[in-house]
Amino acid sequence: MTLEECKKLAGIKAADLIEDGMLIGIGTGSTVFFFIERLIERCKEGLSISAVSSSERSTKQAKAGGITFKDINTITKIDLTVDGADEIDHSKRMIKGGGGALLREKILASTSSSTIIIVDETKTCEKLGKQKLPVEIVHFGIDATIHKINQHGFKGVIRKSADGSIYHTDNNNIIYDIYFEHLLDEPEVDHLKLINIPGVVETGFFFNLANKVIIAYEDGHIEERN
Repeated sequence: MTLEECKKLAGIKAADLIEDGMLIGIGTGSTVFFFIERLIERCKEGLSISAVSSSERSTKQAKAGGITFKDINTITKIDLTVDGADEIDHSKRMIKGGGGALLREKILASTSSSTIIIVDETKTCEKLGKQKLPVEIVHFGIDATIHKINQHGFKGVIRKSADGSIYHTDNNNIIYDIYFEHLLDEPEVDHLKLINIPGVVETGFFFNLANKVIIAYEDGHIEERN
């Protein structure tokens, strides 16, 4: 199977777990795209759900397929969120935010009774740190914030869009992508160093937020980790 076919397999598997009446949190990313496509199919077949989403991109795709949306600002609990990950280890610790929606993704996951992470086998790892770590920061005092990040030993770059302009999140913040020189023994410690810097809104580290992981493999089989 190709990588895209693996992503599709994971997305379909998660969508087939959705039950009538659920309020669903929809994440962001290339694997979630296939989850949304299958969810649209199931709704056309008679499944009745409502949804909220972590990004404008996912919202647009789901709404175009006829999925009903709730106002995220008026809810306090989501039944189930389905999202992807850039990296996930055996303890279900993750790096997320490659698509730029890390803050909203974390809000959805923390509001959900359960969260399913869908990935292909290339996203699994023994230790985090191979992939870049997105850190969402505000515009105000940006140079000072990045200087403080660098003082803690973290090096990275401000994310740019395809046209070379500075990338902005749906919250109109900036992403500073950190690149690690080695794999991480204590990502929780790194998260605390970063999140305590004034100007840092959120990091792409996700801990204790995944209840189930669906992993699709190149040979066509699916692994579920609870």
